[in-house]
Amino acid sequence: MAGTMQAAVLGGYGAELVLGAVPRPVPGPGQILIRLEASGVCHTDVHIWQGAVRPPLPPLPFILGHEGVGEVAALGEGVEDWRIGERAGAAWIHDTCGTCPECRSGHESFCQNHRAHGLNVPGTFAEFVVADARFAARVPDGDAAVLAPLMCAGLTALGAIDRADLKPGECCAVFGCGGLGQYAVQLAQRRGAEVIAVDRDPAKLATSRRNGATQTLDAADTGALEALAARADVCINFAPTTATWAPMLTLLRPRGRLIAAAMVAEPVPLNQEWLTASGVTITGTSVGTRTQMADLMREEVERPLAAEVTEITLAETTEALRALHAGRAPGRFSIRF
Repeated sequence: MAGTMQAAVLGGYGAELVLGAVPRPVPGPGQILIRLEASGVCHTDVHIWQGAVRPPLPPLPFILGHEGVGEVAALGEGVEDWRIGERAGAAWIHDTCGTCPECRSGHESFCQNHRAHGLNVPGTFAEFVVADARFAARVPDGDAAVLAPLMCAGLTALGAIDRADLKPGECCAVFGCGGLGQYAVQLAQRRGAEVIAVDRDPAKLATSRRNGATQTLDAADTGALEALAARADVCINFAPTTATWAPMLTLLRPRGRLIAAAMVAEPVPLNQEWLTASGVTITGTSVGTRTQMADLMREEVERPLAAEVTEITLAETTEALRALHAGRAPGRFSIRF
């Protein structure tokens, strides 16, 4: 399939994305070509756009994006388990090494040699994207603009809940209640957990209550946080800031679990004496696996997750990145092609 496609290309870190025609990609062996209907815009795209996260070898063209949903338009050599016209999604992971202990044990999202859409290979801020047939998501029917954020935000939320091993009856505090945090609030509530939503934005706290949060807290209200000291079995951070660190330690009970889901490059203080006395487990989570993606898609079919999605055009992508960086995003952004 020759020709061109419209794409938003990274011409320089922090600069306006360049809109224009670029060559339409051709799927190689084991790959599929997806004609995209929509692509989400993720906070990780902000990190890459700004240059805080840089690939060792930038893809050509350097197209960001890793939350694409559309239909299979072409099959590469050897692909037998996909058909033209099937619904498909391109998520963060393009492929992994397949041989490291993480890949072999089913923890492929921690593969240190994985390649990502929008970072190592061209991403989904374009009309077409090439995906590895083994890692492409099987997406149900539905509005592509609503489904697209599930490819990363929804999957990361599920991955964090699974990483926490959250059990019915436990208390889960969700820090950062933007689009990603709202998925986590719902998924934690569906696991039978008591959910405390923590954020500084009253509108996001109101949305959290509608999505099943038992209690909401203003992250700046130290008195309210102290009143719930040692209440949470699990704290999950989705806010890209170190400001959540101290409040999480306040809410977390002894032997609780703290899950870092946001990309926060700055260090935080950790007292090892406190760690030995509390027995708290601190760990991170990275998007999710193909198995978790399948679980999430089944969840979406059985009981769709609520999401506040703002549709934009490809030309508005840079402004969406700016809004995400400034904390002005009402929920999730989806480019409609």
